[in-house]
Amino acid sequence: MEKTEVQHQVHLDSAIKFLSGDLNEESERAGLDNQFQRWIEDLKDANNPAFHQLVVDMQALKAHFGSGTLDVNVIAPLIARLGTNTTQAANFAEGNTAPRVTKLGEVLSAVAQQLQGGSVEVDGSLPQDLSSHS
Repeated sequence: MEKTEVQHQVHLDSAIKFLSGDLNEESERAGLDNQFQRWIEDLKDANNPAFHQLVVDMQALKAHFGSGTLDVNVIAPLIARLGTNTTQAANFAEGNTAPRVTKLGEVLSAVAQQLQGGSVEVDGSLPQDLSSHS
């Protein structure tokens, strides 16, 4: 079954919500591994060589979250790199997906700064024009 653009947008919204919450609490929830896998599959489905590092970093993050111990020294650099690369990947997105990818990059970067001891507020809210999936 081919994924639709709306499914990709839902996954992006889910990623933003996840990252805006308490990572320790979120890591204990059932289904996190599946959520990471969906994000990885979305990146692979794009079939874009520019996303290779994103896939590698997402797989490393998934493995680390699956280990049961969250080491900020491992997670923070991965999330920081994901933030930078996700923001750059927004250039490849179209329609309502593009602002979601940009927002995800911003949230990833804010989370990384927060994990590294910064007092950055993570704003996971989606702008009103993103509230519908189309």
